[in-house]
Order: sequence, then structure tokens, then C-alpha cells
Amino acid sequence: MAAARSAMALALAAIAAGGVLLSGCAAPAAPAAKAAWARPDDAQLFREANRLTWGVDSDAVSRLRALGYRRYVAEQLHPPPARLPPAVQAQIDAMTINQRPLVETARDMAAQRRQAASLADDDAKKAALKVWQQDMTQLGREAQTSEILHALYSPNQVQEEMTWFWLNHFNVFLYKGNIRATVGDYVDRAIRPHALGRFRDLLGAVAHHPAMLVYLDNVQNAVGHINENYAREIMELHTMGVGSGYTQQDVQQLARVMTGVGVSYQPNDPRLPPRLSPYFVRQGAFEFNPRRHDFGPKVFLGAPIRSHGLAEFDEALDRLASSPATAHFLSRQLAVYWLSDNPPPALVDRMAQTYLHTDGDIAAVLHTLFMAPEFMHAAGTKFKDPMRYVISSVRLAYDGRTILNAQPVINWLARMGEPLFGHQTPDGYPATEADWASSGQMETRFEVARAIGSGSAGLFRIGGPRPLDRPAFPQMANALYYDAFDRTLGPATRHALAQAASPQEWNSLLLSSPEFMRR
Repeated sequence: MAAARSAMALALAAIAAGGVLLSGCAAPAAPAAKAAWARPDDAQLFREANRLTWGVDSDAVSRLRALGYRRYVAEQLHPPPARLPPAVQAQIDAMTINQRPLVETARDMAAQRRQAASLADDDAKKAALKVWQQDMTQLGREAQTSEILHALYSPNQVQEEMTWFWLNHFNVFLYKGNIRATVGDYVDRAIRPHALGRFRDLLGAVAHHPAMLVYLDNVQNAVGHINENYAREIMELHTMGVGSGYTQQDVQQLARVMTGVGVSYQPNDPRLPPRLSPYFVRQGAFEFNPRRHDFGPKVFLGAPIRSHGLAEFDEALDRLASSPATAHFLSRQLAVYWLSDNPPPALVDRMAQTYLHTDGDIAAVLHTLFMAPEFMHAAGTKFKDPMRYVISSVRLAYDGRTILNAQPVINWLARMGEPLFGHQTPDGYPATEADWASSGQMETRFEVARAIGSGSAGLFRIGGPRPLDRPAFPQMANALYYDAFDRTLGPATRHALAQAASPQEWNSLLLSSPEFMRR
């Protein structure tokens, strides 16, 4: 066994370097009959599906074949409401985060913590706080699982990719404040519905959500006690970008605009004097409290703020969303995510012009990108970050079969340094190869490849006092592989696969190949 593991380790290292592998038995035989949809251009369909989805599966290739590239892109950019497989939807529907309103969940969790902290007996207090932590962690884990299931199984793959993109762009950290109780709602109500819409709508939805307001401390921002955290990050990371021309004074003015913008889970509205009560706004957990707002005159980005109360915030967000600097900053980030670590400046400029001409239509900007010659000619060059690597591995290995346990995926992502909702700083996870291609990172990927390639990896484990794995051996040596993926592989990888000593090793080598590491 030790010798076999050593040989496998050498094989994985060699294939990653594009080298020649050890000799052994032949790879699994090709299926006797090809799938009905197989045609000579399947390799091209595979490349297209690999770039426009979280990872290739036979459904994506079949849909591309049926529609063609242009119609498939149009369908993905303007999708109908997603219909998840019934078994997947049942898992999501059963989650606590989807059975109770956000306000109710957050309010009850806060009450549970207060009650635990008030206990006089130290042991009882410790035990009660432990239960509260466990309950909060379960809420966060449900949000992580929901995100994984959507990425794996939603037919609206570009929408799900953009949900992930915007979650990084508008990053929040799971373990700050009560965010574990709110992050599931943040994804489902602030991010996913607006992921392909107008950027201004997305920016506003994020800016009104308690997860963001708590994460960047705007709940502490009040007249006489200014907190600039969120104002600074809106300009530096969410809209215009560093070096785009705004000043520290603009940050300070925006922070004043945002005073009073916060969160409340109280059942009753606050008592306010008659002159302020018309300005009060409560929408779910979002609250604008005019008692905490600075009503003084403000000048932002070179022009006075004309509105009053919460409308000042809307006016400021309008200016930020319509800025040419924002158009260029977002366009480059999108090009880095989808195309290249160093995207062509001319393409970024065209995307920015589309943004400005369409009032920040995200789908239109992506259409400009996906139809660009620079995009069409760059297949197989963008290195996968851990999230894409793991999700694409599971999609290819199980080809639509519903996993029963997402915890292995959650664990793999954490080990590779990209835990879901786990980035502490507001900048989110990076999207460039240099950040994810270290030797330690690759070794972990090889371990993940072996775990998936050798069996169910715990993904099909049924819970209970005696968890049981349902058989789910990956069938990657299938028609999809022989009719499509095989034609995208280089000689070194083909040779390596031909030397695999077992189906398990063959699977692991395929998932560890240089070609599979890129989109």
C-alpha cells in the first residue's frame, strides 16, 4: 500500500508538471456506444461549457449543442427562475435559514445569547453559550451548503458564477457579529436576484442588508460618532476603485451621508419628535433612524447633496454607480475573473462603454465579454481558484447526481484557503493564478482529486447515529470524456492516463491534470 501511494504521488506530481508517468495497466476501456449527442465538434462544446459554467457536465454540453453558443449565452444572461432538481430543492427547503424570516431568526438568536450570558452559574453559562455558538454555526453551515448546491445543480450557471463573483466583491465575514444568522439571506435576497441586473440595484440591495451594515460597522455610524469604514470600502472596493480620483474628503462626506443607516431587530419603532418622524424608514431588519443622522450640508464628488434623510444615501449611490471610474473598475474585475489575470485593456474599455451606455446592465457587459474575439480565443488559460476546482471536480465526477452531504466540499475549500464566507478583510478572495498555484495548494488539490476519484468521498453519506455512505463511484471514463474532454488533453496527460493502474487512479489523474486546472 505504501508503495502504491508513493507511486500515485509521483504520478500526480509528474502530470501536474506535464511530465511522463510511471508505467502500469491500461486506462478503462471506452464505452461501446457513444452518447446520442456526440458529434465531431464536442471538444469545442466542452471548452465552451467549461468556461461558461461552474464545470462541465453532460447537461451543459447537451444544452450548448441544442442552442449553439450565442443562444446559450443569451439564455444564461437572461435566465428564467432556476428550477433545481427536486432532491436538491428539498435539501434547501429543509434548512432553518429558509423556514423562518431573517428578522425572526436574528432576533431569536440575539435573545438566546442574552439569556445565556445572564446566567449566574459559570458552568451553566458556558454550556448555554456553547449551544448558542453551535446553533449559529449551523446557520452559517446551511448558508455554505446552499451556495454549494446552487453552484453544483442550478441550470442558471452564469447567474451562479456571478453570485460567487459578487459575494467576493461585496465580501462579508461569517464570524463577525451575527452574520452567521444573516448571510444566507444576504446571498438569496441581496446578491443572487441582482447578479445579472443593473449594478445600481445590486449596490443598493447590498447597502441595505444587515450583513453588510454589520460587517463594515455602519451600525456604529452616527452624527457625532462618525465611522468611515463602509464609506471608504464602498468607494475603494465596491465602486470607483483606488486611484480613481476621489479624495479623503469624499470618504468623510459619504460617511456623513450614511449616518443613521443601520439595523434593528426591535419589534417597535423608536419614538421620534414630529420633525424627524417623516424621515424614519424600516424595511425588514434595515432601519434609517433620523435621530442618528447628520442633516448638515454635504458636498460629495464635487457636487452638493441635494436630498435629505435616507434619500441622501440614494443620491450618493446613484453618483457612484454611474461614474466612468466605476464602469472601468468593474469591467476589469469581471475580465480578470472570466478571462485572464491581465485582460486586454481594449476589451476592458469596450466593456466599460457598454456599462455606461446601458446604465450599468451587468448582463450586457458580460455579453460584450463573452462575444469578444479575445474571449473566444483564450480557452484553457484561466487558472481555477479552489471553489471552481472543487465544484468542477464534483460536477464532472458525478454528472448531476445529487450529493447528500456538502461537508467534504466545505472542508476542502477551507483546507485550500478559500472557505465560504471566510475571508476576514473586505477585499474578498483573489482571482489570479499566483494566489492559488503554490506547491502546497497543488498538493491539497491532488489529495482532493484522490478523495473524489476513489469513491464517494463522504459526499453521499446519510446522517444519523451511524452514518452510511451510499455507493457513488465516479464514472468519468464515460461518453462525455471520450467524445469531448479527451480531445482537449495534451500528450503528457494522455500518456499518464494510459498508465493508470486502476479506475481510481485514472480518475485521480484526470482531476489532477494541467488541463483540468484551467477553464
